Amino acid sequence: MSTIPLSLRSLAFRQEDLVSSRQCDDAGVTMGMRGRLVRDGRWERATRGVYDVAPSRDQRRDHGHRRRRSAWLGMLAYGPDAIAVGACALALHGVAGLPLDIRPEVALPRGMFGKDRDGIRVRQIADVESTRFGDRRIATLTSALVTALPQLERQNAVAVMDDLVHRGRVSSAQLAHLSGRLRGRRGGSDAIAWLALVDGRAESPLETFARLECLDAGVPPDALQVVITSRDGTFLGRGDLGWRLDDGRWLVAEIDGREFHELPQALLRDRSRQNAMLVRGHVDLLRFTSDDLATRGRVGRLVAEALRAGRQQPYERQSAP
Repeated sequence: MSTIPLSLRSLAFRQEDLVSSRQCDDAGVTMGMRGRLVRDGRWERATRGVYDVAPSRDQRRDHGHRRRRSAWLGMLAYGPDAIAVGACALALHGVAGLPLDIRPEVALPRGMFGKDRDGIRVRQIADVESTRFGDRRIATLTSALVTALPQLERQNAVAVMDDLVHRGRVSSAQLAHLSGRLRGRRGGSDAIAWLALVDGRAESPLETFARLECLDAGVPPDALQVVITSRDGTFLGRGDLGWRLDDGRWLVAEIDGREFHELPQALLRDRSRQNAMLVRGHVDLLRFTSDDLATRGRVGRLVAEALRAGRQQPYERQSAP
């Protein structure tokens, strides 16, 4: 990369490793230079007029990068006036809960027509509500939701809204307004129904996915973020999802996301906290990871089995914590 100007490298970093031909020309990286970089394997053509300057980067675990990269691919492919919309705009707004891979999607000013290519979709949306994103424009949060929600699967749509409500970025009044804007749109009736499932207490998309699986299995949780205390009232921890058992105990499900629990220190804290809940907190504990959620319905089935078993155990009745 020593032949690449620092300004272009910095620009590529901000654009998730992508640069356009126009940006290369402005930085003095000619077509011939770009061709040599591609032949040497140092760059790759992502689509016509757009280059990936770090093709060897391992993107498997960098989920946010992958989503934002899709947004930048669309904007760079269709020029400086292209506006990121739908799920791509949500990714740039930093919204959690989106699918791992999203399709690049843009709109052109005044709803101008553009031909789809290389998997990039051009939406004809007149008067897109947009906001600044660096020197580009992306759809506003509300506008992006109106476009994206009808296209998402239920679990992702609810997870997106859970995240926004949890972080205070969408209020109940805004939810009602969003429902009105979805009415009459293709796929809008499903999206409106999904809004009724939103619960801002969910602290991660994985918690939302698990909650929806349990709902589908006929065992919706009685509470989220369950506070577990000892008999003397000492705080022991919180459980992500909780069900009351007949003897007053809790069945608690912990949903562990890899990004939060992969470090040894985090694992040690989790183990100590969960051991304390089990020994002193009058709980039965289930622990799930993203691998469990990868098999559709598995979490709901296991919770249902645990509830049946827990309600048959001859535990001595304890007062509720």
